[in-house]
Order: sequence, then C-alpha cells, then structure tokens
Amino acid sequence: MSTSYEREPLLPRTDTVSSKARLGPHEISRSTRYGILAGIWMATFLSSVNMSLVPTMLPSISSEFQKSHQASWLGTAYLLATSTFTPLYGRLANVLGRRGAAQVAVLFTGLGTVACGLSTNMEMLIASRFLAGIGGGGINTIATIIVSDMYTLRERGLAQGVASVFNGFGLGFGGPLGGLITDWFGWRWAFLCQIPLFVISLFLTSVNLSYVTKGKGKSTVEVLKRIDYFGSFTVLISVGSMLMFLSTRFNANLPWSDARVIVPLVLSVVFFVAFIIVEIYIAPEPVLAPFLLKQKIPVLVGISNFLVATCNFTITYFFPMWFQTVMLTNASTAGLHILPNSISMSSGSVFAGWMMHRTGKYKMINMIFGIFPFIGTVLISQIHENSGWLQSWFSIIPMGFGNAVVLQTMLIALLAHIPESHMAVGTGFGQLFRGIGQVGGVAISSAIFQWKLDSALRERIHDPDAEKIITHIRQNARAIGTLPPRLQRIARDSYAVSLKSVFFFASVSTLMAYLARLPIPEKDLDSRPRSNSAPPLPPPTAIPSSSLTSKSRNEEEEQERGFSQEPSTSTTPDSEMSETDAFFPVSSSPTMMPNRKRRLSTFESTEGILDLESRRIGGSARTGTSVTD
Repeated sequence: MSTSYEREPLLPRTDTVSSKARLGPHEISRSTRYGILAGIWMATFLSSVNMSLVPTMLPSISSEFQKSHQASWLGTAYLLATSTFTPLYGRLANVLGRRGAAQVAVLFTGLGTVACGLSTNMEMLIASRFLAGIGGGGINTIATIIVSDMYTLRERGLAQGVASVFNGFGLGFGGPLGGLITDWFGWRWAFLCQIPLFVISLFLTSVNLSYVTKGKGKSTVEVLKRIDYFGSFTVLISVGSMLMFLSTRFNANLPWSDARVIVPLVLSVVFFVAFIIVEIYIAPEPVLAPFLLKQKIPVLVGISNFLVATCNFTITYFFPMWFQTVMLTNASTAGLHILPNSISMSSGSVFAGWMMHRTGKYKMINMIFGIFPFIGTVLISQIHENSGWLQSWFSIIPMGFGNAVVLQTMLIALLAHIPESHMAVGTGFGQLFRGIGQVGGVAISSAIFQWKLDSALRERIHDPDAEKIITHIRQNARAIGTLPPRLQRIARDSYAVSLKSVFFFASVSTLMAYLARLPIPEKDLDSRPRSNSAPPLPPPTAIPSSSLTSKSRNEEEEQERGFSQEPSTSTTPDSEMSETDAFFPVSSSPTMMPNRKRRLSTFESTEGILDLESRRIGGSARTGTSVTD
C-alpha cells in the first residue's frame, strides 16, 4: 500500500519558492533602472551645486555677518564633512542596503541645505554646511556603487560618464546660479530653492531602489556596532585641526608662538598617528581598508584622486575671485566663468566612458588627455587684466576636460584591479582620497592666498593706518570697488599676484598627479563577468522532506537566501583573492579558514539591507568554520 495521501501533491509546489525570488541589479526593468538613476543623479547634481555654490556668495554672506575671516570655513566645513564621512558610505551601502544608505545621504544633505538658508549667524551657517557635507560625499559614493551594481565593468565607463555629466553641470552651474540668485533674491534663496529637488530625489530613490544583491546578513544592530566610528573620529579631528591651524596661522595671521596656532598643529599630528594605528591594528572594520594600502594600483589611484581634486577645487574656488577682485565684475558674471569648465567636464566624462565602452581600455586615453589639466592651469596662471575674452573664458576648458577623463579612467582602473567583492569598500577608498584632496584644495590654496595677499599689501601700503586698511581689504573683497583710486589699484594688483600663486599651486598638483598615474598598467575590461546579481534559486526537487539531513536542510535555507556553498573555481592569485574565494576554497577537501585578526567585510545582502557578517570579530568576513562536502 502506498504511504502517500491523496492531499499530497505528486510534485512539490514551486510557487512558495518563486515568490521569494527578487530581481538582482541586472534583472530589473528598464523603467525601474531609469527611475533609480534619475533619483541618484538628481542628488548628485544637488551635491555638486552645494560644493560650488558658496564661492560666488562669499562676499554677500561675509558682508551680512561681518565675519570675512571665517568665510573660508563655509567651503572647508562642507568638504571636511565630505572627506570624513564619504568612506563610511561604502560600509553603510552594505549594512543599510543601497536604498537605506542613499536615503541617509539625501536626508542629511537636504536638512543641511535647509538649515543653511535659515541660518542667523556665521557659526550656524558653518555648522549647517558641515551637516550638508555629511550627506554630500555619501551621495557620490552611493551613486557610484549603484551604477557598478547595475552595469558590467566595461559598461560602467559609459554609465559613469553620463553620471559625471550631472556632477559637471552641478559644479559648473553652482557658481553662476549662486551669483544670479544672490544678486536677485539674496543668498538664502540659493539654498532654499533646492528643497523641492531633494524631495523628488528622495521619492524616486525610495520607490525604485529595491533590487537584490548577493550575500546574506546578520542583525543590522550587530553590524552597525562594527562600523569604524573611532577611525572616523580621529580623521575628523586630524583634518579639522589642520584646517584650524591653516586658518589661524595664515588667514588670521597669528604668530607661530600663539597657542591657537601650535595646539591645532599638534592635535592634527597626534590624531593622524592615532588614525593610522586604529586602522592598522584596532578597528574591526577599518574605514581605510589596510589591505588596499598594500596594493600598488589602489595607492596610485588614491594619490591621483587627491591631487586631481586639489587642482579642481583650487581653481573652482579661486578662479571666480579673479573676476570679482581684479576685474571688478559682479558675482553672477564671475560665476559664469566656471560654466565652460562644467561643459568640458561633462564632455570629458562622456568621452572617456564612450572610449572605454568602445575599446575596453583606459590607459592610452588617460595618458593623452591626462596632461590637459596641466596645460589648462598654466594658461590660467598666465591670465592678466588685459587678457582677451578667449583666455578669460576658455583657458579653463583643458583642465575640466582632462580631469574628467582622469577621474573616470582611474575609477575603472581601481575597480578592475580589485576583487568584485571589494567594490563598495574600494569605491569608498578612492572617494576618501578625493575628499581629502577637495579639503586640501580649498584649505591649502586659501592659506597660500592669504599669506601672499598679506605680504603683497604690506609691500605696497605704508600709510599711518596701514594695518587697518590691510585688514579691511583682506576681509571684505566687495569693498575693493569702493576704495579710492590709489588704494583700489594696490588692492587689485595684490589680489592678482596672490591668485596667480594659487593657480601655480594648482599646476604643480596636476603635474604630480600625471606622474603618479604613469605606472598604472592597462587591463582588459572584458576580463570580469557580471557577478553581483542575486544567484538564482535552486530548482525544486521531489525529495521527501523526511529524507533530508540536517546538513542539507541548512544548505537549502542558505540557498533560499541567495547564498550558495558551492566550491569556488576561481583561479585568482592569493594576493588578489576575493573574500568569496577565501570562503569557498578551490579544493573540494575540507579546508579551514586562516585565522586572521580582523575582518574586512564588503559583501552585499540578498535582502538589500544587510551585510554578510560573522558573529565573531576576527578572522575573515565570514565564520571560521570549515567547508565540508
């Protein structure tokens, strides 16, 4: 007699299994993909606008609050937060999922922007800029990770090129829009008018961004405990103290013996050493992954990103000042001179992406067009009052085009030389150096500018009240047009000399970046297949549940969560082995995990919200159990 009952189906039902299936980043519909891209690229545009918005507004803000000596902090506060929190978003993209991390970034940037528009004093405005910067850097990192999820390595070049169009438009239009709105309605409305776009971006991201990535997760609270808060704190204090030192020594012109100069410098060095110790020996999830610092390509890409960002932000912040202080134009006209840079950056990004998509190579175009920024900054450094419209408007184009090509090709070079499983943290690694370069571009160039301006004014002004006149000229750039003819001439000449020193610094930075990129080798972009989609669910079988062993049940549960325990067939060298390869050994024999001291988890989750985490801190990103047949 058969032991089966009439109510038992002859074949197992598959609807419950298939209902659990969720689409991976490569399987989502075109409309969903475009909705995701629209949301994150709108946020990218707004983040870039906030970076370049302030320079053309500084004279108006400084005049309202009468604190011109603190004006440089409006730029550095935003960039300080960006450089500090940007690398965390590589982790948050794994911990909170792509959607959660994107929502956090957009919310912080939006709230900070609202607070800027409602600020009643300079201190509140600086704090609001810092709040906006916490999300601003994360937006770019999350956008890069999401594009990397949805496109193959070769396709990413073109997709990232299109993404950089929005970044370029934001950087280019931020200055003109900030100046125009400031001239028409006041500087506060330059911040407040962005709010509807932030709301639209948040809506599009929340609705569409729900695809599945591979891996499995533990508790979110459990994972959040492992974020490198101490590392982020030490780098924040170190960079912030260095900015304070540069501000007090060069902007405020305090002597070296003053405690307000010595203390920030000492704190900067001490906390930098603490940051290195924390990252190498202490942090369970280092914000600056030490294993990437041991590899030549990520280090060279990081150096290039730092120097390129230094050049970009030096020119972005000080090129409009030339036209306001030397040529005596209004804010909107000065900001418009950044617009050719925006167009050239967008064109360069799309061109680099198209070339990489077409050829599968990045080395040659990097070497050819990577020298363009040096040519552009040299042309800018030769500008003078009688320069024609051609040099005034178009000398910045080679810099924007070349740096856009460099940033695109270096991102792809970085991703091509690290395992796919390290993509999120690798992206954050590159963004960290880029963020610190942005801070350095503003802070170091500002220190050079203020030091040179003070020297130039003291050489030219010998009146009885010279100290008062010099302070007035340094702290209120808009007052130059109201000075008596003799002092106005002195002020304009002094600003011209000081700005040329800054432009020379940008030239040196971009030349050093070119030299740093020379050793980076070529790599075929077709060598890596798609591997970030959720693995397919196993086909249903008719094996009775009573015959399943506890081991096979566990394996089935793991497979239903999108995590297969099939042995890896990768031939990746040990030095470049991904964490997937480390967990799934090539040999089919039982293999124990190496006993490492710390984990460098980079995996994404099947639910899009959790990281693949071990319950044990130490070892690898996974448990230290053996894999058996």
